[in-house]
Amino acid sequence: MATIDRQATTLALAHALSAAERGLAVIPLSRTKLPALRSPHRADPAPDPTTPPCHGECGRFGHGVYDASTDPRRIRALFAAAPWSTGYGIACGLAPHHLIGIDLDTKAGTDSSTALRELALRHLFTIPDTVVIVTPSGGRHLWLTGPPDVTVPNSASRLAPGIDIRGAGGYLVGPGSRTGHGVYGTAPGTAHLAPAPCPSELLRLLTPPPRTRHHTPPTTGHQGQGLIQFVLAAHAGQRNTRLFWAACRAYENGIGPDLTPALVEAAVRTGLTPHEARSTIASASRMSFPRPGPPRD
Repeated sequence: MATIDRQATTLALAHALSAAERGLAVIPLSRTKLPALRSPHRADPAPDPTTPPCHGECGRFGHGVYDASTDPRRIRALFAAAPWSTGYGIACGLAPHHLIGIDLDTKAGTDSSTALRELALRHLFTIPDTVVIVTPSGGRHLWLTGPPDVTVPNSASRLAPGIDIRGAGGYLVGPGSRTGHGVYGTAPGTAHLAPAPCPSELLRLLTPPPRTRHHTPPTTGHQGQGLIQFVLAAHAGQRNTRLFWAACRAYENGIGPDLTPALVEAAVRTGLTPHEARSTIASASRMSFPRPGPPRD
């Protein structure tokens, strides 16, 4: 096993150095897809809440994506400090590419590829030919680039169930990385491509305006009617997905409680039970603005 691990580390370092040559800042990852180096501050006393957290200013390794670099000497030092590394992460949001990752998950019965196509049709954009990474579970990571003056936040299932976004402060598992579930690879026909610019309409969806607090009861208006029609148009296999997406949008825009009865009624008309509909809407209300976690397969 030790020999296999050393080989995996050597390969990961080689892939990481190759990515760095293309301007992609990297960090070593463990088999769990998490940063391989633990925080040097884990044994420190409880920090002063008024003091900003250290992002590497202390000069030591172990600050996650803030350790990311394109400097070959620093990358070799990072991997030397973590000889158990079997993969590497590519930091998103950094110059010169300002990488944005579209993570299409395949778990829990989600059809994230269909959801992305529906978003593209609904908002009139096309996903360009770009780098696509295939995960061990069969999911896909689409690499896009953003403008330098736009900060894309990380999010989980905000656009649609199963679609996670890796933006500023996040990272993508690089191709050639080995995890406990297998190896990440580049999809056939995309290895020669450069990350394509993110379509403007998709970029708008990825950078939502700040939430506004309603001090008076909101009305659902045309937006609410559009969400209801979106649910009513669901076919078998889409009903929960469409209802979840519509409920997320409703709660993000402050009309969730007012629109819930109509959403339940629309979902029942498509074939869901009232209990199923209310459970899906309740999940959406809790997940409208989830905290981003580590990358998934």
